[in-house]
Amino acid sequence: MTRRLVLSYVILIAIALLAFKLPVSVPVGNHLRDDTEAAVQRDAMTMALLLADGDGDARDALAEATTAYERETPGGVDVLESWDGGAATAEWTDDELVVTVPAAPNGAVRISYPTSALRERVLDVWQLRALLAVGILAVTALLGALAVRLLTKPLGDLQTMAGRLSDGDLAARTAIAGPPETQTLALALNSAAERLETLVAAQRVFVADASHQLRTPLTVLQLSLENIADGVDDTSVREDVERASREVARMSGLVNGLLVLARAEARTAVTQPVHLTELVEQRLGLWRLEADERDVAFRLAGAWDAEPVVLAGPGQVEQVLDNVLSNALSVSPDGATVTLDVRVGTDGVVLEVRDEGPGMTSAEKARAFDRFWRGPGRTGRSGSGLGLAIVRQLVADAGGDVVLDDAPTGGLTVRINWRRAAATSGG
Repeated sequence: MTRRLVLSYVILIAIALLAFKLPVSVPVGNHLRDDTEAAVQRDAMTMALLLADGDGDARDALAEATTAYERETPGGVDVLESWDGGAATAEWTDDELVVTVPAAPNGAVRISYPTSALRERVLDVWQLRALLAVGILAVTALLGALAVRLLTKPLGDLQTMAGRLSDGDLAARTAIAGPPETQTLALALNSAAERLETLVAAQRVFVADASHQLRTPLTVLQLSLENIADGVDDTSVREDVERASREVARMSGLVNGLLVLARAEARTAVTQPVHLTELVEQRLGLWRLEADERDVAFRLAGAWDAEPVVLAGPGQVEQVLDNVLSNALSVSPDGATVTLDVRVGTDGVVLEVRDEGPGMTSAEKARAFDRFWRGPGRTGRSGSGLGLAIVRQLVADAGGDVVLDDAPTGGLTVRINWRRAAATSGG
């Protein structure tokens, strides 16, 4: 927009210069032509008077005038001792102006003035005016750029703030500057951002508090149902109690997921180098017990020997791995293999977790990161619907991103792109 405004301003000034200067500059050649003709006729008449005088002194003065004229001007002088052409004449040709002035009784003075000198004078005038026009346009462009910058800078600040808001930075604010209309817009945008930040903060506090407060009664309820199940001999009653116990367990998982998600959203983006290999081995050690019960194997592939080091906040990688591995195990059939593949690039580290489950359709992948969304449960298992939402929030907080893709075995690939840190940075 700045370039367009400056260009429009310069074009407007250029049109104004053409409108005012062109009508004045076009007759320059005619004026110079008339002035040159009048000057040559004046000089020729002066010499003709000296020639008409006829005495020795006049002749000497005529010779000096002729020599001086030819020395100081591009014209040439011819003194004609006899002339019967009548009155004075002035003739223009392509190459020269010829002026002849008779001198009594029979002589005349003829001056030949080349038109090339006149063309040079016209060209000099045009060049001078062109240079002045270029200078005016350059100053106009500079002043226009400064003026446009003063006008568009507040709009640029508003655009920057809007971009930060779209990226999730609810603390973004803009300066109140510029013309009254821009100031009003900035005030409205700052006020809306402040209200939005307050509402989102209140929502996060509510979710975190509610989740925290629900954990204790749900735990007590779970223990009570287990005690009831242990003390009941009626099979149908025991089945009802166990079914209720499973629902309470699922609700507990949902509450824990909400609490983790609320904490992840409230966390500031402070990262540190983390050794991915160490954490993967640690988390696999915990999940291997559940995997062994169903004969599910974990396989490491890729550049694990390169000791990939990523940038992440405290506890982020562990929570991401737990959620991804939990999902992979929940959809994997008995005897399947879950593959963890890592690739180390110049700026990032890509971790892929591939399962051999039923996979997802394109529509399911588009909704998989939505909160509380659960798949069709093709394996007979279901979760809280928060696992992938938590993963995306944690990875985004660390400056990375998560992508879902089809696995070569027909299952699902969770591709996590971490920012890479130098291995010597510690962690």
